Amino acid sequence: MKKLLSFLLIVVTFLSCKEEVITKPEGLIEKGKMVNIMYDLALLEAIKYQNPTSLNTNKINAPDYIYKKYKIDSLQFAQSNVYYASNYVEYKGMFDQVIKRIDSRKVIVDSLVKVENKNKIKLDSIKGITNPLSKKGDSLKKKISTVNKNNTRRDTVLTDYHILK
Repeated sequence: MKKLLSFLLIVVTFLSCKEEVITKPEGLIEKGKMVNIMYDLALLEAIKYQNPTSLNTNKINAPDYIYKKYKIDSLQFAQSNVYYASNYVEYKGMFDQVIKRIDSRKVIVDSLVKVENKNKIKLDSIKGITNPLSKKGDSLKKKISTVNKNNTRRDTVLTDYHILK
């Protein structure tokens, strides 16, 4: 009997120590939509960090933007966030999805930046080529003076490419 009471006491103690689970709130944002919201919030935070004035200049309030875009309110977001955060494994999985999306976009953006930099280098090298030609052209310029009907002198500059007046 003592052993049975001791066993029941231990079982009751372990069961009473179980953490209370947060109940599912009304209007819970579905998991996929919540991942999208978390992704957008991460992007907005990155924009705010990289260029703090850009959001202010465009008059974008990050939370309001998210609420309008996903047609949710702040309470619904807060309750859903607390609900998902109460399950560490599930919440970490959601963040892993966000990180995976950011990394995949980063690869695309990095490749676009490389292409843009190559184009900029090409344009800079083209400018470098055209500028020396225009300087060479200066030495080839010929100045011709002519007299108009009004007996005023008009200078015309001839180059190899075109006539400047």
